[in-house]
Amino acid sequence: MNADKKVCGLNPSSEFVDLAAEVLGLLADPTRIRIILALRGADELPVNALAEAVGKKPSGVSQHLARLRMARMVTTRQEGTSVYYRLTDEHALALVTEAIKQAEHAVSNGQLPPHHHAPQGEAIPHTEDGRA
Repeated sequence: MNADKKVCGLNPSSEFVDLAAEVLGLLADPTRIRIILALRGADELPVNALAEAVGKKPSGVSQHLARLRMARMVTTRQEGTSVYYRLTDEHALALVTEAIKQAEHAVSNGQLPPHHHAPQGEAIPHTEDGRA
């Protein structure tokens, strides 16, 4: 009954605008973007595999993962001494995907960017190491 009285999250006066800016700020790091991309399509990955996929040292990747975990973008599962990471939901990947598409437009010089050449619904192509 009160559904019509809720403030839409997409309204400019939404209480979520400041938090959304924090989310975008958290993703404004190439390593974190690479981590999100490496986790897409993977059920879960340990730190060492993620470090290899993004070309960084495990200790640095662990620090990035801690921030992503605090923001609830990734979740963990522990098995013995190993910690496995996975995306919490599809939203972080959607943000990263749209940012990459926007970046493709920024450098396309009036040409159709690569994501316009893929069939509708097809994922952005990536290499064996998980990079787009």
